[in-house]
Amino acid sequence: MYVLGTAGHVDHGKSMLVHALTGIDPDRLPEEKVRGMTIDLGFAWLKLPSGREVSIVDVPGHERFIKNMLAGIGGIDLALLIVAADEGVMPQTREHLSILDLLRIGHGVVAVTKKDLVDADWLELVKSDIQEVTKGTVLEDSPIIPVSSVTGEGIRELQTAVDHLLDNVPPKRNVGRPRLPVDRIFTVPGFGTVVTGTLIDGQLVTGEEVEVVPGGLKSRVRGLQSHKHKMERVDPGSRVAANLSGIATEQLSRGQVVTTPGWLQPTVMVDVKLRFLKSAVRPLKHNAEVTFHSGAAESEARVRLLDKQELRPGDSGWAQIMLAGPVALVRGDLFIIRSPSATLGGGQVIDPHARRRHRRFHQQTIDSLASREKGAPDEVILNILEAKGPLDLPGLTNESNLPPAEVKKLTESLLQNKQAMMLGDKVTTALFFSPGGWSRFVGKVTDIVKSHFEQFPLRAGMPKEALRTRLKLAQQPFGNALERFLKEGALLEDGLSLRLPGREVHLTRAQQESIDRYLASLNGNPFSPPSDFEPDAELLNLLVERKRVVKVSDNVVFAASAYEEMVKRISDLARNRGQIGLSEVKDMFNTSRKYAVSLLEYLDRQGITQRVGDDRVLKGKSSTK
Repeated sequence: MYVLGTAGHVDHGKSMLVHALTGIDPDRLPEEKVRGMTIDLGFAWLKLPSGREVSIVDVPGHERFIKNMLAGIGGIDLALLIVAADEGVMPQTREHLSILDLLRIGHGVVAVTKKDLVDADWLELVKSDIQEVTKGTVLEDSPIIPVSSVTGEGIRELQTAVDHLLDNVPPKRNVGRPRLPVDRIFTVPGFGTVVTGTLIDGQLVTGEEVEVVPGGLKSRVRGLQSHKHKMERVDPGSRVAANLSGIATEQLSRGQVVTTPGWLQPTVMVDVKLRFLKSAVRPLKHNAEVTFHSGAAESEARVRLLDKQELRPGDSGWAQIMLAGPVALVRGDLFIIRSPSATLGGGQVIDPHARRRHRRFHQQTIDSLASREKGAPDEVILNILEAKGPLDLPGLTNESNLPPAEVKKLTESLLQNKQAMMLGDKVTTALFFSPGGWSRFVGKVTDIVKSHFEQFPLRAGMPKEALRTRLKLAQQPFGNALERFLKEGALLEDGLSLRLPGREVHLTRAQQESIDRYLASLNGNPFSPPSDFEPDAELLNLLVERKRVVKVSDNVVFAASAYEEMVKRISDLARNRGQIGLSEVKDMFNTSRKYAVSLLEYLDRQGITQRVGDDRVLKGKSSTK
């Protein structure tokens, strides 16, 4: 399915021509009927001489409604530029042509309407003017066909020209991630909310779950129509009306995108290649405020120029666009920027989710963006990993906007050529790094561990689980990463903890004296140690880590030598007699119930003993009673 979009100055006969071509009046609003002027988007469809159908989006020509024009023009395959014979090229003709050029709509035809109102000589002058205006644009050398919507003259020739042009228009790609930018929202009695748009990047299927982005609204497709025919499945490039369940019209707005759940994330900061129009009357300054348009979405925005002090008319450059509100974008999307009164320029989204404000005139950033704009697909994948890794396959697919199967193949090739590395046993579930990305990741890990030691200077190591939590990694990739950290010597392993090479705990004289006093107090009454004196919590933790003491409960700590002796004597007695009771432990060590209970419960938790009734037996043994 293909979409044809009209463009041209107000009152040049766009809607009349659409009616003459299709028999459908695209002006649907009462005020459009009264004023005789298209205000918002209109839609129709046409069966061409070849038998294929083409959708038509009729856009308003008046300068006040350019934003409505932009909401519909983004998804078209072929442009129908309309110029009235009695007026010739006018201001909105030029602006619409500039928009078609910025959006790279590379196929089109020019219809010279109202030919019945002029003579042949005047018509030739108008055609010559059109040839001059389209020179150097995407519509250069496009067919120019005079028509009359009143007499029907030229209508058949125009349909044939459109048919022939579509022979060379590639079909919309299908990467398995459907996007339906919403350009109309309304209610159908008995059915509920309906949205329309031009479907791109994938198929929609009746009954499937969908998400509306931005907004995160979940819904289900109750029904689909294209050209008023009920469809079970619609392909990319189709004009679609989707009946959505569970969502009210007031929850939706033009510019949102209907898609499959879980992958499309809205953004407010975008890296772009920006082209500034030659027709601009003044340069574009750094931090200029503009209106940003992409698909059917519109947002106020600010343009941060990255490689130039300003953009002069006709210049191109790298920029970061700061959006006032969230917009759903992917890499490769095209956009337009406007001032309140004119189209200024446009370009292509290179990174839809810029993670930070870039430094201006930073060559590494500019080189990275250039590589992601024009590099081969494998270079694009590697550059994305360099800039944003680690990423898994779904993340790489979303960032690159390439088909999933191609991303998998490219990633496997990078791995084979040792241009990338992975954490995990399977490509489908692994995390991938560029070599530079891995080095930065190791630096991040060492910084985390170093920060932990700065916060807890008396701890010998950082718990492995604490590091995994900070890195937000699943168990398997963390295990693979840890194995590599240890192999490369970035970290050292100490039981369940990790430490940096060369790091040792150094105690002050006061800390050492506090430890000595505490250990002396424990050894002075080893089986009933005093609990009214404890060192600083970090010092106590250090003694536990160094296995100088054993903390059996919140308020009971034994010296390690006393604990080992108690474990041996309890184990020997339980082994000889089959079991041991609380009173026997108290008598054995001449201690109180508090210490005996804390000790036995700790031994249970350690798996040395287990409770059977009121007694304890060695783990795995049965009582002889």
